[in-house]
Amino acid sequence: MNQPTTPSSGRMPRQIPYIIANEGCERFSFYGMRNILTPFLISTLLLFLPESERTGEAKHVFHTFVIGVYFFPLLGGWLADRFFGKYNTVFWLSLVYCAGHACLAIFEDNVKGFYLGLGLIALGSGGIKPLVSSFVGDQFDQTNKDKAKIVFDAFYWIINFGSFFASLLMPLFLKNYGPAVAFGIPGIMMFIATMVFWSGKKKYVHVPPAAPNPHSFSRVSRTALSTNGAGRTVAMVGLFGAIASLLMSPSWGFVIAACTALVLLLAFVGMGISMQLERARGHHPDDAVDGVRAVLRILVVFALVTPFWSLFDQKASTWIVQANSMITTFSIFGNEFTLLPAQMQALNPLLVMLLIPFNNLVLFPMLQKIGITPTPLRRMTSGIAFSALSWLVIGAIQVSMDAGTPTSMAWQILPYALLTMGEVLVSATGLEFAYSQAPASMKGAIMALWSLAVTVGNLWVLVVNAAVKNDTVMNSIAGSGLSVIAFQMFFFAGFAALAAVAFGLYAKRYKMVDHYRSLDAAKSPASAKA
Repeated sequence: MNQPTTPSSGRMPRQIPYIIANEGCERFSFYGMRNILTPFLISTLLLFLPESERTGEAKHVFHTFVIGVYFFPLLGGWLADRFFGKYNTVFWLSLVYCAGHACLAIFEDNVKGFYLGLGLIALGSGGIKPLVSSFVGDQFDQTNKDKAKIVFDAFYWIINFGSFFASLLMPLFLKNYGPAVAFGIPGIMMFIATMVFWSGKKKYVHVPPAAPNPHSFSRVSRTALSTNGAGRTVAMVGLFGAIASLLMSPSWGFVIAACTALVLLLAFVGMGISMQLERARGHHPDDAVDGVRAVLRILVVFALVTPFWSLFDQKASTWIVQANSMITTFSIFGNEFTLLPAQMQALNPLLVMLLIPFNNLVLFPMLQKIGITPTPLRRMTSGIAFSALSWLVIGAIQVSMDAGTPTSMAWQILPYALLTMGEVLVSATGLEFAYSQAPASMKGAIMALWSLAVTVGNLWVLVVNAAVKNDTVMNSIAGSGLSVIAFQMFFFAGFAALAAVAFGLYAKRYKMVDHYRSLDAAKSPASAKA
């Protein structure tokens, strides 16, 4: 589990501030619209539905949108790795992103126009998501790679800096000035982000797209499956399962069916390739075959993280729904003030900005002193466990509310703190892990697959939400004595707890590698094309 390190003394890249500033503005724009999406849908856009159906439909729309955001990284990673490079792909998809924000502001009372805007934002935001973080990694080499962790932490800190102010302010703008203003301001911030990123163009290290490679991941995988064997049979099971899933679209809904098909393909084809990978030796160099093996091992890690995302993203849907039924007036030192339910989400980025320096300056050094090395995979295992604990607490709060106990929204502070610690240990660490473990030709694609883990996590939410509409399931929940929302909370807590155990067991067998680029693997800023 320990990543090999070598001393380095290179300086911090001077172009990093452009990327960090771009990320802060972009995250303000994204979280500014995302964190008011559920309350806007319930209170305004979905008024044509019966009141009893609005909350469920709002959650469905929200998680479908998130699925899109974390699915399109596959497209962005592929375009960058094979055709346009990271910078060009980020810049042009950022303009699509801006157009999506404009649609939200313009079509505030038009369902089709608003959903078009969500689609464009999903394409733009998702398309650039794996590339900006891997673009940060491209600015480092073997001489200064020790500073990459500092920048990845700063990168994650600025994400939450933008998210904090967006979460605090946008619900107020929505309430006081209406959706056109509330969705328009994030659009302006996204345009500023694009211009900041563009202004650093000549200063960046530009790693060119990978040339066509006869020993690429896909070609080695194809060779491994080209002969008959158990692995090929397993891969075919995945293919037929994916087709069957798509045929279920009329009853399951397209999003659930398509995402399930993708999961089946990735899981079964991946297992099939792993089973027959040694057959590719002799047809391809050993390092190419070993590279495919490394990617498959990374994908197992990503798969085990998906339950964490199913819990984390529901703070912007399920937790807001719970907060809508809580007492929103607080009293501190004799002064009373009221928070909107959506504003509680500002607590998450605020805690992130506090926990990242606390972990780096206090917690991790303390663990080192007592002989416990907080390796990336150990941190991620602990993070998944913290998320499970947060949902046990939020579930207990819901049980108390279901019993008729008036409950202050302040009680959500504890589960927010636990979930945020989980986020810092999983998400911030995952960015660094995904980049460092990815072979050079697969950086963008691997970062995209890291984002795809969020898509799968939100798929679990849609599947569970659809399952509770079944009469048999509803009768079973009723027999448990719990409300539907409380039952779901405890279900997701158990789901994450099992994932933490599985992740920890796999982490013990995983060997870390070092795939930071060498000095001659990229164009310097001076020689890069303008």
